[in-house]
Amino acid sequence: MASSRDRQRKLARAKLDRQLARRAARARRRRQIQAGVGVAVVLVLIVAGSAWGLGAFDRDPPENTAAEEICLWTPQDASANTNLRDVGTPATTGLPTEGVRTMTVVTNQGVPVTAELDVAASPCAVASISHLAASSFYDNTKCHEITTEGAVRCGDPSGTGLGGPAYSFYDENVPTAAQPSASPAPDQPATYPKGTVAMVSSMPGANGSQFLIFFKDFTTADPTYSVVGRVTSGLDTVEKIGALPTVENEGGAKVKPKDDDVVVQSLTVTESAPSPATTPTTTSPTPAANSSAG
Repeated sequence: MASSRDRQRKLARAKLDRQLARRAARARRRRQIQAGVGVAVVLVLIVAGSAWGLGAFDRDPPENTAAEEICLWTPQDASANTNLRDVGTPATTGLPTEGVRTMTVVTNQGVPVTAELDVAASPCAVASISHLAASSFYDNTKCHEITTEGAVRCGDPSGTGLGGPAYSFYDENVPTAAQPSASPAPDQPATYPKGTVAMVSSMPGANGSQFLIFFKDFTTADPTYSVVGRVTSGLDTVEKIGALPTVENEGGAKVKPKDDDVVVQSLTVTESAPSPATTPTTTSPTPAANSSAG
């Protein structure tokens, strides 16, 4: 019996020794692998650091060969809205972003209205109006509304307030909201001063061809119209239109000119000529009178 127990103990001891030996071998292999990886990482860092120091990773930044897109023209479905007129879209690149343009509106109501369009503040609105004007989009269209806010609304060939080109674009130059006050300061500027030219659309933020010309100051705590320019001459004509009697339009609002159609006979946009340089006036010195001793 004793010999049998001794043999079992020897066998168990031998088995344990074998397990310990295998565990030790695995531990040695793991340490060797970790050491090898560590050495490799150190070598990579050394090589990379040397290459960095020698300028191997120095590269000139890639040139932006694509022209910057200034405006986004969102297509509108002219087949779904028959009030839209497809005359293509303006360019998206290479558009002017500074200076001014002159818009001249000839109507059947008096002297032409001339406005200065601010390219820097509203480059997309100016680009759109210029494109549409070049396509004769505005010619022989009606100013179909005299708004309760004090503006003449023009630029819709359908005369419904739902018309425009087959594209739209976002707001650009919306004024800051007026601060509500029980007794506003008398010198507080109007949100839309008389003579302001602003874009208007049937849906907020989706401008097209329609615009407003204000014939009186308008102040609001919720401005929504993008300002594109201001009238420089012919404001009397706008005021005359604003004084016309109105009747209800299809929507029930009393804003439609009653008797006389207000027709835009033509609308053109031209690049404003630079102001002529002012030549300083020089005054020739008056010769001093000769005085002779008698």
